[in-house]
Amino acid sequence: YPSEFLVQKITEENQIPVHLHVSVSLQYVAGLKGSALVEFFHGNIAEVENEELRHLMWSSVLFYKTPNVEVMACVLLSTKAIYFLLDDSFVHADEHQSDFWNKENSDCENSSFHLSCCFVLKLNDLQSVNVGLFDQYFRITGHSADHIVTCLTRDSYSTHTFIQQLMAVLSLLARTPSPEPADKDFYSEFGSKNTGKMENYELIHSSRVKFIYPNEEEIGDLAFLVAEKMDGLTNLPSLNILLYVLAFQVNHVEGSAQNTSSLQPKTLILTSSDLFLFDEDYISYPLPEFAKEPPKRDKYQLADGRRIRDLDRVLMGYQTYPQALTFVFDDVQDQDLMQNLTLDHFGE
Repeated sequence: YPSEFLVQKITEENQIPVHLHVSVSLQYVAGLKGSALVEFFHGNIAEVENEELRHLMWSSVLFYKTPNVEVMACVLLSTKAIYFLLDDSFVHADEHQSDFWNKENSDCENSSFHLSCCFVLKLNDLQSVNVGLFDQYFRITGHSADHIVTCLTRDSYSTHTFIQQLMAVLSLLARTPSPEPADKDFYSEFGSKNTGKMENYELIHSSRVKFIYPNEEEIGDLAFLVAEKMDGLTNLPSLNILLYVLAFQVNHVEGSAQNTSSLQPKTLILTSSDLFLFDEDYISYPLPEFAKEPPKRDKYQLADGRRIRDLDRVLMGYQTYPQALTFVFDDVQDQDLMQNLTLDHFGE
């Protein structure tokens, strides 16, 4: 029986982000409060009788097997596993991956019975957690490609809270201790480190799960990549990345019945001279140990880039978080950054 404080905390966390639409079944879950939410977890989701619900979070998630399909999920952390209660739309989104989900209950589709898929990642199968730049997302890695999930929280507070709760729950797991390291000689101690690349900052938890945080080199690599896209318009030493944020680009759908808009996930990067939108691969990097070949696309792909000096005005919406911003640029002919990027492909 969870404490009143825990029940109240989980109830407060049970809120769907206002800008994301979810199916009827997940709306039902979001409407549960207090002990009803805990009873729902034990009656419908929990796999073991004595496990305890510790944390709830709403987040977009990506699976390694379906890297192009971002789906809304209710993430439930218990003392035994992490449960991802998924939006129904995900099952139909990618027909090629239908074998990834056992769709045995497809006869329920036309009835008033709403079915949600629940993906379970047992804590005992957890191997590592990669935290993204500026805590905008994190990737949970298990023992196979089926067990790699990225949570795109787009919010450093949500990421930090989940990681803290996960570490606390992992501390309860009884795992056999790692074998004592063998005594190393001088050559093996210093010779193997001469790779020329600094490893990411790793924290190995007492449960032997690795928590991997990005190091300063990742920002340096990103700055170099951005400078490359700018086609030498600026000198690299003076280039500073001022802001890195996971956002959505709003594309208004014309001709629709209502004023609807589709949200395209983008990575926004602001430097002292330019504003960039990138399509970023949040799930494939760093490469998992079992990967036989590199991913089909680069980690960062430039979608759009504009110079700050061409920025005419910024329009701000007056709604609460998340804030909508509209950037209006002067349309200067023959001075657009995107045209410079094509010069490499068409010779001098």
